[in-house]
Amino acid sequence: MTEETERSPETPPDAGEASASHGEAQGDLKSRVIGALKEIYDPEIPVNIYDLGLIYGLDVDEATGVVSVEMTLTAPGCPVAQTFPSVVESRLKEVEGVTDARVELVWDPPWTQDRLSEEAKLQLGLL
Repeated sequence: MTEETERSPETPPDAGEASASHGEAQGDLKSRVIGALKEIYDPEIPVNIYDLGLIYGLDVDEATGVVSVEMTLTAPGCPVAQTFPSVVESRLKEVEGVTDARVELVWDPPWTQDRLSEEAKLQLGLL
């Protein structure tokens, strides 16, 4: 992951960062990518994978249109562990400006509820 998109796995992603600190073009493609991630829902929890905090790293190369994602699942024994990353890749490849997408499934650090965005916490009645 590059320094501009790398974040601590303990820090939930913030959609506002997509355009706030990057150039307009980078923010535009990255915003579309984040929007696509927010359309993908966890099969067991009715929250999108971005707000759920399953995205640990997101690298958008504006020049090439290549998107690299490091993501996790809520549990290693998740029944969709083998197929879900390819679902995410397929959806990202549909985003305008994306030429390729690569999704790597990681398990360290393990996902916890601390990764939930405020929006997700509201959806799940945790606030």
